[in-house]
Amino acid sequence: MTSLTSRTTRVLCASVPARWKSSAVTSLIDEADLDSEWHLARPYSQVPGPKPLPVVGNTWRFLPFIGDYRIEEVDRISKRLYAQYGRVVKLAGLMGRPDMLFLYDADEIERVFRNEDLMPHRPSMPSLNYYKHVLRRDFFGDNAGVIAVHGEKWHTFRTKVQQAMLQPRTAKLYIKSIEETATAFVNRARTLKRANDKQEVPDDFLNEIHKWSLESIARVALDVRLGCLDGDSNSETQKLIDAVITFFHNVGILELKVPFWRIFNTPTWIQFINSLDIITNMTAKHIGQALERLQARGPISSESDSSLLERILAQNPDPKTACVLALDMFLVGIDTTSTAVASILYQLSLHPDKQEKLYQEISNVLPTSETPLTAQCLEQMTYLKASIKETLRMYPVVIGNGRCMTRDTVIAGYRIPRGTQVVFQHYVISNLDKYFPEASRFLPERWLKSCPQEKVHGRTHHPFASLPFGYGRRMCLGRRFAELEIQTVIAKMIQAFRVEYHYEKLQYSIHPMYTPDGPLRFKLVDRE
Repeated sequence: MTSLTSRTTRVLCASVPARWKSSAVTSLIDEADLDSEWHLARPYSQVPGPKPLPVVGNTWRFLPFIGDYRIEEVDRISKRLYAQYGRVVKLAGLMGRPDMLFLYDADEIERVFRNEDLMPHRPSMPSLNYYKHVLRRDFFGDNAGVIAVHGEKWHTFRTKVQQAMLQPRTAKLYIKSIEETATAFVNRARTLKRANDKQEVPDDFLNEIHKWSLESIARVALDVRLGCLDGDSNSETQKLIDAVITFFHNVGILELKVPFWRIFNTPTWIQFINSLDIITNMTAKHIGQALERLQARGPISSESDSSLLERILAQNPDPKTACVLALDMFLVGIDTTSTAVASILYQLSLHPDKQEKLYQEISNVLPTSETPLTAQCLEQMTYLKASIKETLRMYPVVIGNGRCMTRDTVIAGYRIPRGTQVVFQHYVISNLDKYFPEASRFLPERWLKSCPQEKVHGRTHHPFASLPFGYGRRMCLGRRFAELEIQTVIAKMIQAFRVEYHYEKLQYSIHPMYTPDGPLRFKLVDRE
């Protein structure tokens, strides 16, 4: 009956003159097509995946001792599920949360993104949602930002801030301050490696990269120097970094394991809340100081040398909007960006031929360390961008993202009910030869227009097979700034040093981002 209705609708609509067709008619056609597709699709119960047990479902798989899934090995679990079940896998029976549908098909991911609503719903992070909307509602109110926020409140907030955040020309206004921070990081790295006979940085070098990331965000968001990269940097900045790391580590446990935190205050939950309180209080203090400086200077403006905080205030005088945006930037920007930089440096150290090619490009564009970095310089450094893209293809900082279905949808030929969390498994997808021939090889050249994929491998890559910053209306809000920061610090580091690594090759694990698992004992050889 549904198929007959669909065919009848198309016949009737085809007979209507084009000038009479309205959006209502188009909507009728779309609805009929969707009805037909739903009718022909297989039931949700037939989606393959690990079978849940009575009462405990699949949650037992994440329990210590008896479970076979470890959060630190989600990458390997995801590959295992793909090998066993194919392009779509259902993980049902997770206590306290909806079913998860793992999707390993770039075409299907594109379909989901192309058809998403005006206010798409991401998997909700109930723990952070509870913190913002219940525990600390007195601080956030109805203005809780974009992280763990959905619906009208998310849309209203994002509309207020996205122009300043996502326009490429806006991010380019901050090149000078970002370059200054990158130069300070290079100087810090030089000091650290000179203290070692082997010219190596210390085992905790990732923490130094965290400091660079924190300093960069503070310069962009608040136009303030925290002094993170000074030799005598204060303990407050380290406390903030530690809190961010604790937050990301604990949120994975709270979201995937049995949610005992909903019943009583578990140690993990207490650490999680304490870390968020530290982040909120410390960033609020810096934001408050920045606001006082702006008020002392006079009228708020959005001139080229304005901080992002000032730029937002010029468009929206409500200081809470600017404060919450800055807080979200500190919350999710420190660990993600620094992990990306660590991974890129590590991959370049493992591939000295690629690093040398990158160095030659940088030397041509920036003949000396005193040559100022400009937007035009960055545009010319195509191999730099290709090296970053290739690292994030093979080792995305966040190995997957997703959507919570807001309506019944057909995915991969199955009827997926509203409320299901669809997780796009980008790490597995972007490492498949199906999408990237010779996927296991580090080949930045595959991203160059001057060396198109057609000539190298016979075809171009799928645009939805590697999405390190997401896509669509919920694409990473800080993407433009993150890209600028990463490009700048990598260019400065490779300009200054030949980065080498002379130890056993590191595996990648989720700690809490997807990062090389072990000390980054880089040997930094001065180029000048």
